[in-house]
Amino acid sequence: MQLAEKFEVSQSTVNRWLSGAEPEGQRRDAINDAYERLTDEVPSDNGGWHPVSIMGYIGAGAEILPDFEQVPPEGLDQVHVPFHLPEEMIALEVKGDSMLPVYKDGHVVIVYRDQKKPVTSFYGEDAAVRTSEGRRFLKTIMKGSGGVTLMSFNAAPIENVNLDWIGEIFAVLPRSQLRKVDRAGGLQGKLRLG
Repeated sequence: MQLAEKFEVSQSTVNRWLSGAEPEGQRRDAINDAYERLTDEVPSDNGGWHPVSIMGYIGAGAEILPDFEQVPPEGLDQVHVPFHLPEEMIALEVKGDSMLPVYKDGHVVIVYRDQKKPVTSFYGEDAAVRTSEGRRFLKTIMKGSGGVTLMSFNAAPIENVNLDWIGEIFAVLPRSQLRKVDRAGGLQGKLRLG
């Protein structure tokens, strides 16, 4: 009812918009203006929602080849998390089930954009990694005989891997705990916030 009151239309008109009908003229402009104001607000540090860009997928059983992913500079999507993040964070969405029960398909893993520590400091730790072949995984890093071994909770290890990048995990959140900003076009994506 709040949208109907805000834009001085009937609830059935709002329902039509949510079902796919596009508003016209001044109402469309007013909705777009309201949306821009809503998304441009700077969240407060006292419990506000803070944005982080999803910069691709991370394989936990699924093979992710970033060369074919074609991620735009602003990311595939953006989620808002309920706590402040350092600027150097990015998010990756988990694909696959080899790291169940800790990491589920669709979880969002927030990692440091740049590797801050040597590979030896990650032995025994879960991390996002990119191999020298360009594949990205979410695995436990172990010392191997000819490189590192990437361990899964319920899949065979990947042995003798050379890593180009390790993203230290800052946070792991299920999708249900995030606010997603839908980058799909149209009013329907814009109205379905939260």
